[in-house]
Amino acid sequence: MSDPSIPAPVPQQGLVEAEDLRDLDAASAAARLATLEDPAAAALLQTLGPLLGTAILDRLEPERRRRIAAAAGRSHGDRWLSDSGWPEGSVGRLMEDAPAVFTAETPAADVVARLRDLPARGRVTYVFVVDAAHRLIGVVAFRELTFARPDQPLREIMIAQPFALSPQMPVIDAMREVVRRHYPVYPVADADGRLLGAIRGAVLFEAQAWEISAQAGSMVGVEKEERIATPWARSLRMRNPWLQINLLTTFVTAAVVGSFQETIDRIVLLAVFLPVLSDQCNNTGCQALAVTLRGMTFGELKDGRGLALLVKEAGLGLVNGALTGVVAALAMFGLAAYQGNPQAVQLAAITFAAMTGSCALAGAVGAGVPQILKRFGADPATASSIFLTKATDVASLGAFLGLAAWLIGR
Repeated sequence: MSDPSIPAPVPQQGLVEAEDLRDLDAASAAARLATLEDPAAAALLQTLGPLLGTAILDRLEPERRRRIAAAAGRSHGDRWLSDSGWPEGSVGRLMEDAPAVFTAETPAADVVARLRDLPARGRVTYVFVVDAAHRLIGVVAFRELTFARPDQPLREIMIAQPFALSPQMPVIDAMREVVRRHYPVYPVADADGRLLGAIRGAVLFEAQAWEISAQAGSMVGVEKEERIATPWARSLRMRNPWLQINLLTTFVTAAVVGSFQETIDRIVLLAVFLPVLSDQCNNTGCQALAVTLRGMTFGELKDGRGLALLVKEAGLGLVNGALTGVVAALAMFGLAAYQGNPQAVQLAAITFAAMTGSCALAGAVGAGVPQILKRFGADPATASSIFLTKATDVASLGAFLGLAAWLIGR
C-alpha cells in the first residue's frame, strides 16, 4: 500500500504543465487545472511550492479545492487547506510541514534512525524539539547530531529558545526579522509557542522579491498577479478599469485648462509651458512617491513619522521647484521678449511662482497618497501614480493659468 505522504509521480505531460503554470497568474493557472483530474492537479501543485500552490488553490471552488487536497494525501492536503486560512501576504500561507519533530528526551541515535526512514528526509534541515504540549523549545542542527553520543538526549545538544516566526506576521516583517540570520529554514509557532510548521528562507525571499517587483506595475494600475503569460483577455479585464479611472481624472484636468481658454487665447505662449510645468511637477511627485513606497516596503516609515516625511518632501519640492523655476522663468522671459510681449517680466514671475508652489505641493502629494491609501486599507502602491499625476496636473496648471488670468485682468 502506498504512503499518502509521498507525492505521486508526475507524468511528462504534467511537467510541461507545471512550467506553464509558473508563467501564469494564479487565476489563469487555476483555470488550466480545470481540465485535469484531481490526482494530476494535486501532483502538479506539489511541484510548485507553497507560494504559488496556495495562491492557485485559493482561486478554485471550495469543493474542487477539498478534492485536490484529498488527492494530495493527508500530509500535503491538510497543509494546503491550513495555509489558505491565513491572511494574504502572511508567513502562514508559505508554511510547510516540519518533518523532523521530536521530544527533548529522545536519544540522538533514535533520531538518526528515524530520519533514515523518513520519506521526506531530503527536506530535513533541522530537528525541532517540542515539549508535551507541542511547544517549540529547541532546534538541533545535523552537526550536533553527528558529534552527539548515541544515548545523548536532544535536550543536551539543542539550541534552547530558538528564533521562530509567527504565522500572522506579514512577509515584509518576517524579512526584517531574518535578514541578519540567513538560516535555510525557520520554524513557525503560534502565540503560545506551539510549533505549526516551517518556512524555507528561499521561499520567504521569493515572496518578498515578487512583492517588490510587482510594486512598479501597481503604481500604474497593473495588478500584482499579472504575468507575461497571462491571457490577453484577463490582462484587459485587470487593466482597463484603471485606464477608465485615469481617463475620467484626465477629463478633470482638461476641464481646468478649458476654463482658462480665454486667457490662453490672449497669451498663446502659455500653452507652450503647460506640458513643461505638468511634467516637472509629476516627476517631483513621483520621486517623493518612490521614496515613500520604499520606506513602507522596508518598514522605515514608522508610526508618527508620516507627517515629518510629508513636510520633508514638500520642502524638497519647494527648493527643487525654485531651482527649476528659475530656468523656466528665464525661458518664459526670453520667448515673451522675443515675441514682443510687454508683460514678459510678469509672465516670467508667474512661471517661477507656479513652478515653485506646484512642485512643493507635488512633493507633499507624493508622500501623502500612499499613506492615505494604506490608512483606508488599500495597497499603498495601487494606482498611486495615477492619483498623484492627476492631482498635481490640476493644481499646477490651475495655479499657472489662474495667475496668468489675474495678470491679464489687472
